Amino acid sequence: MERPHNFSAGPCILPLEVFEKASQSVIDLDNSGLSILEISHRSTAFVGIIEKARELALQHLNLQDKGYKALFLQGGASMQFLMTAYNLLEKEAGYLDTGTWASNAIKEANNFGDTQVLASSKGSNYNYIPKDFSIPEGLDYLHYTSNNTIYGTQMKTFPKKANTPLVCDMSSDIFSRQLDYSQFDLIYAGAQKNMGPAGATLVVVKEDVLGKVSRAIPSIMNYQLMIKKESMFNTPPVFSVYVSMLNLEWLSRNGGVSSIEKKNKAKADLIYSEIDRNPLFKGFTALEDRSMMNATFILNDKQLGSKFDKLWKASHINGLNGHRSVGGYRASMYNALTLDSVKVLVDVMKNFEKTA
Repeated sequence: MERPHNFSAGPCILPLEVFEKASQSVIDLDNSGLSILEISHRSTAFVGIIEKARELALQHLNLQDKGYKALFLQGGASMQFLMTAYNLLEKEAGYLDTGTWASNAIKEANNFGDTQVLASSKGSNYNYIPKDFSIPEGLDYLHYTSNNTIYGTQMKTFPKKANTPLVCDMSSDIFSRQLDYSQFDLIYAGAQKNMGPAGATLVVVKEDVLGKVSRAIPSIMNYQLMIKKESMFNTPPVFSVYVSMLNLEWLSRNGGVSSIEKKNKAKADLIYSEIDRNPLFKGFTALEDRSMMNATFILNDKQLGSKFDKLWKASHINGLNGHRSVGGYRASMYNALTLDSVKVLVDVMKNFEKTA
């Protein structure tokens, strides 16, 4: 059966070879006679898996031997909205409001201290990234969302303030492009957008920013305890961690982040060129803030929607509908999506122009 061209925003496409290896391991993990779904999380086999996953995460971010620890936790990025503030917010933190998830992070942090929204694009339905905002002195940390999946915006630079820790939610673009990741003191990302299946959350934290708040932190929320327990305070999401490890190994075999960034850029350039060329479509986001991961666009004539929908569905395209907050369409182009899939979508858009 022909596999669909999967543009889903998440859970998202992963490499076929990762699916094949994972599916084999559901029956028999590395000729052990046991399934990955039934082995003990304390077993030598799984300890090796989670250690390898943490090691690869740090390698791909170029953060090994720089004072960072990688954790695989649960609860998704939404739990990290809470956990970040629990561990770092003493008095006041600064947040950039660039979308639904940034707004949710602000809401959770308000339970622990004051938040200062440094700038917001809410008034324009988050179709751009605010710039030229000032960062006050004395913040406990500064929080950004690097890529806004719903709206298709992506931060290209990350303004900093000396001596202010930088926290970033990278759920939908982690491992997709080269950055100086050492500029961040804490990074978190749900696995299901570019790393693995839903269930695990990656946290990469510089240890020297921890242990500075006066409040008592519940064990399950305490980064320092999670580090001490090596992500094993309670039973970790075994299968999600395993598939994330497989996917990070796949990334290594395919040239790492520098190589995948070139492929991601080629995919984004292709789809945005067609959006801008084709008179039937219009991009949703500001040109300079367009995401390499999530291209959002709308029809200039909404009445043509049903006809376009029939065309892309007939071409075995999946997951192209836009989020209800934006409408229109969203082509999510995570690492494992091939350029050929984007070419299929672009051909559909060209044919649509000829027949509309």
